[in-house]
Amino acid sequence: MSRFHADYAWLGGEQVSADVLITVDHGRIASVVPGVKRSRDATHLRGVTLPGLANAHSHAFQRALRGRTQRGGGSFWTWREDMYALAAGLTPDDTHRLALGAYREMLRAGITCVGEFDYVHHSDALIAAADEAGIRLTLLDACYLAGGFGESPNAVQQRFSDGDAERWAQRVSSIRGARVGAAIHSVRAVPADQIPTVVEFARGKPLHFHVSEQRAENEACLAAHGVTPVRLLADRGALGPDSTAVHATHLTDEDRGLLRETTICMCPTTERDLADGIGRAGPRLSLGSDSHAVIDLFEEARAVELNLRLATERRGHFTAPALLAAAVNHASVGWPEAGRLEPGKLADFITVGLDSPRLETAEPATLLESLVFAATAADVREVYVGGKRAC
Repeated sequence: MSRFHADYAWLGGEQVSADVLITVDHGRIASVVPGVKRSRDATHLRGVTLPGLANAHSHAFQRALRGRTQRGGGSFWTWREDMYALAAGLTPDDTHRLALGAYREMLRAGITCVGEFDYVHHSDALIAAADEAGIRLTLLDACYLAGGFGESPNAVQQRFSDGDAERWAQRVSSIRGARVGAAIHSVRAVPADQIPTVVEFARGKPLHFHVSEQRAENEACLAAHGVTPVRLLADRGALGPDSTAVHATHLTDEDRGLLRETTICMCPTTERDLADGIGRAGPRLSLGSDSHAVIDLFEEARAVELNLRLATERRGHFTAPALLAAAVNHASVGWPEAGRLEPGKLADFITVGLDSPRLETAEPATLLESLVFAATAADVREVYVGGKRAC
């Protein structure tokens, strides 16, 4: 049994609680009691203690592109060519090295769980990197079969393809060593008649998919099928409470209605880096760092709100607690037993220091607002996974 005394802790409400005693037994939280005088046998957590953050959308290998694609102009589609050039020569050893660096950086940023959306299919390398770093992993193996609507995969895309969804499912069924979910890379990359096979495989597991990240994707889907990408996925059973739509930037009103029970994972630092546009997330929200232009879920959280302020010229779309809830949404990646400081949950928690210039003027009544709108990953002081210090 381990005991921790937090100066302040977020227990899921609208404000933080003070002087919180957290006891941990065998990697899980045994009790949480606010208003307790600190004793000398308890580890002192100086600052604000939160559940560990959950990065719901990662392409670990793309960390290698950080800063390398910023000269000149272009679009998502020109950036994709740079990404393909990187992926073309990627070996499992390369993937392990890049993922280990990404996962270690995530832990230092307070991220204790990651959903790795893998279409390079180097699962063993990713699992080994997560184990070495000490981060919880859900491997979201992506089905990727086509180069576009009615198009065969090009030379680089061919390495992502299993040929058809049945062979994809057979391969993914053999993965061991991590929690495994499923991903439909996109409606461009998985033909409509193959989607139901992925959906059936994913039953009871997290199912993720990129959707409507670009207007051109929507236009091509309408031309090929007469419906939006969201409608195409809905008609094939891909939406629902176990599913997560990544980006969902360019939605119709009907699309938003169809997604009401589906989590939307927003990745604002990538979405602005690639000039995708500004999405309007629904009430079920998670966050990801995607291409890892930046690994900082505090930045992702506030960007959801601040981007909407720019688009609408109005403030107050999401509260700070709602944005923090998105940042700790472990259910999106298949870890419902994490993400809250309460008995029975995994003892994954972080402490954000209040001694930096960004937070030194914070006050208890508005600490959550200060964290969301002023903190950065650099303010994370301690990270615990299963009750043990990770960094």
